[in-house]
Amino acid sequence: MRVESVETFVIGNPPPGWGGHYFVVAKVTTDDGLYGYGEAYGATLRAPLLADAIVDLADQFLIGHDPHHVESFWRRAYSRGFTQRPDVTLQGAMSALEIACWDIIGKAAGKPVYELLGGRVHEALRSYTYLYPAAGDTGDVYTDPDAAAARAVDEVERGFSAVKFDPCGPYTAMGGHQPRHGDVEAASSMVTAVRGAVGDRADILVGTHGQFTAGGALRIAAAIAPSDPLWFEEPVPPDDIAAMAQVARSSDVPIATGERLTTKYEFARLLEARAASIVQPNLGRVGGLLEGKKVAGIAEAFGAQVAPHCYNGPIGLAANIQLAACTPNFLIIEAIQDLTGFHADLLVDPLRWSDGNVEIPTAPGLGVELDEAVARAHPYTGSETHLTMWNDPIDEATFARRE
Repeated sequence: MRVESVETFVIGNPPPGWGGHYFVVAKVTTDDGLYGYGEAYGATLRAPLLADAIVDLADQFLIGHDPHHVESFWRRAYSRGFTQRPDVTLQGAMSALEIACWDIIGKAAGKPVYELLGGRVHEALRSYTYLYPAAGDTGDVYTDPDAAAARAVDEVERGFSAVKFDPCGPYTAMGGHQPRHGDVEAASSMVTAVRGAVGDRADILVGTHGQFTAGGALRIAAAIAPSDPLWFEEPVPPDDIAAMAQVARSSDVPIATGERLTTKYEFARLLEARAASIVQPNLGRVGGLLEGKKVAGIAEAFGAQVAPHCYNGPIGLAANIQLAACTPNFLIIEAIQDLTGFHADLLVDPLRWSDGNVEIPTAPGLGVELDEAVARAHPYTGSETHLTMWNDPIDEATFARRE
């Protein structure tokens, strides 16, 4: 079996757009007609450039090769251009191709990928959702404690036993910074309101998108600790492991991080520093499924748990499910609400969610098929990157948030 061709889909995500402006999916096809899908989460370049990077990488290191040889592909691609170091853009392209190879491997074997990576250890996967605005909201769910509390109740009544939100936005390009007293109070008020609304029916997950210095993060941690969050996510910029470790040592709230990290090497340094007890690899960025499995193994050795991150499309989520299903130290998986809407439309047979859990597919490979007609009918034509940060000075950002 040899890889014969690689095709990419740059899919525009229509309103409300949860999961990002677009999804970049690779389709890898072999000479015997098998094919697999993978999704990239390399958000540093605009979508067409990322798609071109996937094709370029495949042309050099995958086409003409056996898709079973994942380790060989990974090492050759990782060493491209005499680099051999974590790179967000490269890892995004590598991840999409690697995941697609595993989809093919599973289909060839007639088994789900999780059965080939150690075997299924969970019957269902507990999930959480971010608190997104809903039609008819009278307040801003991102800044108004009452609006956030109301949306949290909606999601708990839908069936979720955990919800996530950022009470400290907007996230800026100028971090990390020291929050003002009013920012700390605003964050505390929102967390308190959500806890008061959901009571003990749900865990609350607090993120800050890496906005603060260690000292600033510890002030936030102390303010929200009485509400007993399950985790405090990215309290400082993700590349400052020393600061993350400082926060982890002094915070009563467990520290989670990892959506912006790539490869086992970055996660190993994080865990060696005891900088987090919950890791959040995004398989479309970390290096793919096998790399995610290696990250999970390192985390297990350090007594840390795994909570796969997913602010992207359903192919990425399908890969996350395969990893989570065979990971003993799995904690919880991110879902885009209940997996309906456009995320379901993109799949021939949608992923299923019920009673707060993501169901584990039993079909071979990733267990899903991209509906290519839907994908082609929704090309991304914009010019933005996957996510956009606030580029103004911090004082203007914090002032605007409270206006």
